[in-house]
Amino acid sequence: MARSRLFRSLITLSLVAAPLSVAVAAPAEAAPLKAFADFGCATSGKFHCLGKAVRSPKGSGPLLTSTPVGYGPAEIQAAYHLGGLHANGRTVAIVDAMDAPTAEADLAKFRAARGLPPCTTANGCFKKVNQNGAASPLPAPDYGWAMEISLDLDAVSATCPDCKILLVEANSPDSDPLMTAVDTAAATPGVAAISNSYGGTEDSTILAADAHLNHPGIAVTASSGDSGYGVSWPASSPYVTAVGGTTLKKATGTARGWAETTWKGSGSGCSALEPKPAWQHDTGCAKRTVADVSAVADPATGLGVYDTYNSCGSSSFCDLLLSLGLAQGADGWIQVGGTSLSSPVVASVYALAGNSVTSGSYPYAHTDGLNDVTSGSNGSCGGTYLCTAGAGYDGPTGLGTPNGTAGF
Repeated sequence: MARSRLFRSLITLSLVAAPLSVAVAAPAEAAPLKAFADFGCATSGKFHCLGKAVRSPKGSGPLLTSTPVGYGPAEIQAAYHLGGLHANGRTVAIVDAMDAPTAEADLAKFRAARGLPPCTTANGCFKKVNQNGAASPLPAPDYGWAMEISLDLDAVSATCPDCKILLVEANSPDSDPLMTAVDTAAATPGVAAISNSYGGTEDSTILAADAHLNHPGIAVTASSGDSGYGVSWPASSPYVTAVGGTTLKKATGTARGWAETTWKGSGSGCSALEPKPAWQHDTGCAKRTVADVSAVADPATGLGVYDTYNSCGSSSFCDLLLSLGLAQGADGWIQVGGTSLSSPVVASVYALAGNSVTSGSYPYAHTDGLNDVTSGSNGSCGGTYLCTAGAGYDGPTGLGTPNGTAGF
């Protein structure tokens, strides 16, 4: 009887929530940010992850499917001219907070479904450690951060299938644990790039924390933000490549075969605190300008990700509970984006390039290796380049998106 009552309640909630599907059905370029589901990893700590999922028409949770959705490795590699390239043993490190207990199993499912070779602890391709570099103890698990981790691991796999992956899990989403995790990643042999898909408000502590992002020879990328015009850290650090976001669509009949515009959620702007790096020359901001480069981030044109860590376990109603927002996490395939996607994509391009880099300077000296994004806006800034894309450098998309590896 209890199960019957629960089922009737869930059906009622589903019918009540159904009208929300109107927002999801809107064209990608017109979809408001509220049409997407947040990962829910901003519950505690100073920083929050920067990923969003296509929302279920039933409620505030993610739209779940039993088969792959969204773009996969073929589309990411075709859009950015990365097909046939190899990492030659190089590693992309992913820094996130909290633990994803199903990370390796979910990664295996993603790679098998997408036709990619296994990347496991057993074959030396995948490694998960705590912020100090040890296999245990791991941080407490978290459903939202587990979704973020699945996104990051799948994004690296899609962009650079033969990259090794190091997942470093910080004890909490606060500066000290996260920066300890970055230092651990940088000290690991073979790491060519470190992706940071999280951000928070600039404050008086960031200038001292910048030292942990300064790792000459290693590319450190950071998501620019998912709330539109405005600056977050660590993207504003002069020691990282700040990665903005685009809407990526197929464009038949064009030489490239793809077209990109500014994703309206992409963070950008002028830092209030960080000094301007010597390699950045825009004149409308006396301090550090965000972003440097960009890649796909719009969830409506996002990556299909596989994640099964959730709070409803084996319940027969788990998918419905997740879709309604009454449970946390995911249980299958979800289509995701946010600059949490663009950061690991660009980190993987750095790994494919294999160059020794200093902070975010390399793309500024190699703009011919980038696709310039010239249209779209992420907010109101008086129509200036800080929030409006145009020819050459602009805030939301930086210098552009990868065109092969020459820009990295």
